[in-house]
Amino acid sequence: MIDRRDFLKISAILGTGALVAGVNPMLLPKRRIRSFNLCTTTVNLKNNPDFLSMVTNSGVTDIWLPIFLNGYWAYPIEDLIFWKHKIEKAGLGAHMLSVPLGHPGNSLGGSPDFESTPKHWPRGIDIDGNKYSGTSVHQVITEENITVIQKTRKSGFKELFLDDDFRLARTPGAIGGCFCADHQQEFLNKYGYASNQWEPLKDSIKKRELNQVVRDWIGYHCDQLTGSFRAQQAAAPGVDLGIMVMYMGAEKAGIRLPDYKGSLLRVGELMFDDRSFTPVKGKTDELFSALFHRRFVSPDKAYSETTAYPPDKLSARNMAAKLHISTLSDIRNSMMMSGLEPFPFTHWSTLAPVMKKAAAIHEKIAGQTPAGPFKHYWGETSRLISNDKPYSLFLAAGIPFEVTEKPASDGWTFLSDFDAADVASGKLKSEGTRFIYGSTGDKNFAGLRFVAESLQEIFAIKREILPQLIDIPYVEDDKPVVCAWYPKINSVMLWNLAESKELFTLKLGSVNRKVEVEGLDAELVPLL
Repeated sequence: MIDRRDFLKISAILGTGALVAGVNPMLLPKRRIRSFNLCTTTVNLKNNPDFLSMVTNSGVTDIWLPIFLNGYWAYPIEDLIFWKHKIEKAGLGAHMLSVPLGHPGNSLGGSPDFESTPKHWPRGIDIDGNKYSGTSVHQVITEENITVIQKTRKSGFKELFLDDDFRLARTPGAIGGCFCADHQQEFLNKYGYASNQWEPLKDSIKKRELNQVVRDWIGYHCDQLTGSFRAQQAAAPGVDLGIMVMYMGAEKAGIRLPDYKGSLLRVGELMFDDRSFTPVKGKTDELFSALFHRRFVSPDKAYSETTAYPPDKLSARNMAAKLHISTLSDIRNSMMMSGLEPFPFTHWSTLAPVMKKAAAIHEKIAGQTPAGPFKHYWGETSRLISNDKPYSLFLAAGIPFEVTEKPASDGWTFLSDFDAADVASGKLKSEGTRFIYGSTGDKNFAGLRFVAESLQEIFAIKREILPQLIDIPYVEDDKPVVCAWYPKINSVMLWNLAESKELFTLKLGSVNRKVEVEGLDAELVPLL
């Protein structure tokens, strides 16, 4: 945090810069391609009188206020209504969010009172019989969340996010679900299983075996979570209800993504501090998850999970770099948050110009579909039982890519171990694409090529295939950079994954073009 004198100095700089650049929200057209949302509390707004004007001048367009956290009414509704009016008077949108089920670990900060769900909420039971707080759904929990959306509507708010996270798995890669006696009996009765099939089910889950009973278990918990969502939505149909999904969140976490089509959706990200986001693979894993989730939500209803946690552990440069993930994924709404405590106010002087630049690029590429010979694919087995470890480094190769829902008819498709095993067994077949895998111990899967997931090996296969890219633009250099190609507007977007400024050679046929990109920054480059 900073003292008031420095606070006012930052606000003045941001205000002047924003007005000169013409990006004050009061001066912009009402309809924007890109919005910039901030999650913060009424306490932060009250304790920092200049906070609202500072974020407004930075380019924030909407503010989301928490009301219900892990089963507790954390803030008086009168305070939310008071700040709703002040936020709207400043020209911003005001919305609500809640933490509906409880988070499995410390995710709020600054208020240990809310970290564990209330005693009258049934505890979840994990596969080994241990009790835990959060990420399980029971009738009393749904009923209390219905009162949240009803209060949201009565207070004049039109949107509510079920945040941090709406899921039934405690960690990424876990096959989730509550193993309590009530859920056990209900599951067995629903699918007609005998009680002696309970232990084999748990054994299959631990071994990640995708048999029918595991499919039924996953489907059962997807029904539970979807049912809770629909019950809440039905209780206040005038409120637009959305969910925040976990990193790579899908059916294994009870999130049957097609069920939320038409709803607001925060895509799952994970790299919330410098330690996790700084490695190149940290950035490509984050982008991979966002691209995967975008298959299930329209760009105008898609929100990012641009999170710093703990609040001061993600640098301003890295937080700004996350904004480019939203641009590349055509996620129209960036959602910045850091638990209950704000990230350092000094971040805004770095974020503001990057927000402006990202919005300008997004105006040009919105609705465009990236194309390329490298294929992003996350198959059914990965969604149901995998460890959520994608093969993502190919996104840093400087070769254009596209997202596919099924195996493509051309190019090179990079597979997780679980999807690779499906190819080897004959369950997953190529329509013409060449399958590549890189982390499993078995390097002799039939029908696939092994390429270890390292930049060295990625660049090696890149050099091998470059002669085949006759009419496709690419970055010639062996430097980590994301290259998204938009054929209809004859442009590419380059996101430099290095910390330092880099000079890239963009090549299309016999034409070379030198493009300089600042560290962690992005540029939209028209092709000649």
